[in-house]
Amino acid sequence: MTEFAAARFTVPKHLRGMVASDAKPQGVAVMKRDDSALEVMGLTKCFDRLAVDNLDLTIHAGEFYALVGPNGAGKTTTLRMVAGLLRPDAGSVSIFGIDALQNPVAAKQVMAWVSDEPMIYDKLTPLEYLEFVAGLWGIAPSASEPVATELLNSLGLELHRHERCEGFSKGMRQKVALAGALVHDPRLIILDEPLTGLDAVSARHVKGLLSERVRAGCTVIMTTHILEVAERMADRIGVIAAGRLVAEGTLTELRQQNGHADTSLEDLFIALVTLQEAA
Repeated sequence: MTEFAAARFTVPKHLRGMVASDAKPQGVAVMKRDDSALEVMGLTKCFDRLAVDNLDLTIHAGEFYALVGPNGAGKTTTLRMVAGLLRPDAGSVSIFGIDALQNPVAAKQVMAWVSDEPMIYDKLTPLEYLEFVAGLWGIAPSASEPVATELLNSLGLELHRHERCEGFSKGMRQKVALAGALVHDPRLIILDEPLTGLDAVSARHVKGLLSERVRAGCTVIMTTHILEVAERMADRIGVIAAGRLVAEGTLTELRQQNGHADTSLEDLFIALVTLQEAA
């Protein structure tokens, strides 16, 4: 299953057929209020070396944000700390104004996490898996079945929804994991290399669903090695190297910052990373 849902959570209002309120939930610490979906300040994590170095990052509500960087740059570590799967050594994480370090359950209620290695129950069918995850969120089967069916259809799994997942390819498993992460209608979707190992058809299904979610008002932050995807899908792109955010902006802004109006993202990426590694 997901790395998230081992406990019963209080169901968000919008999952009970009500309009979500902007009011602060009882007992939930709220940080600075603005239009940010995610605000990271001074985030730091050290293993045998410094993996994330005093990172500041703000992602606006309704934005598609791509985080790119070389292997070992700190992308996955950053997202795991944001998702509450790894405790930072220093810094703060605010998700829609909720202090995610002080109130991890409240923060998880409004987010979804999908890793590059899908973790699902092989003996369940996709429909059973989604209904199981929905049950952990307290969503009744009568409400979850149509949502699950719609998600599976959007990802091209309608003909496989009653087949056990044990024989599925990497791409099919990734799509089931994504559908399971979205079944509770999260406002922030956190994705670590979601397109790795996917064929062209599966990748198109995933990109299509994510684009639909952003158009509906969701916020997406995604790491990717596929620079073309970042260039075509993201509203803004962050370049991370050696645990630091070395550049950020729209593609046009990144070009302007580096003085080359027609430079490709690949060339910008290589130049920025090389400069950081030489520093």
